[in-house]
Amino acid sequence: MQFKELTPMLWVPDVKQTILFYTKTLGFICDNVSDEWQWASISRDTVAIMLAAPNIHMPYNGPTFTGSFYIRVDDVNTFWNELKDKIEIVYPIDDFEYGMREFAIRDNNGFILQFGQEITTS
Repeated sequence: MQFKELTPMLWVPDVKQTILFYTKTLGFICDNVSDEWQWASISRDTVAIMLAAPNIHMPYNGPTFTGSFYIRVDDVNTFWNELKDKIEIVYPIDDFEYGMREFAIRDNNGFILQFGQEITTS
């Protein structure tokens, strides 16, 4: 048995607003949406995320994820320059001793998204 992929399901108070943030700000596309289910699937390249209104079977007091979503990109400098004046920055772009150049932002719901690229030496 083999695990194939991980697709986070983010509970958000407003699915439509979250779709707008990810498509207009981060360049994702909306692959599927259901107003009836208050659910959507968004993606960019090989990164996929599902969005949903809170599940009625579980208490919901807003986003409570305590980690971050780390997305590897192939041109972190360009993406930083596109985003830096449009979003809430958690930490600016920097090189880290573990070999990554990265930055972090908050999405419209408060989730932390990190974008990183391996530092290559010539």
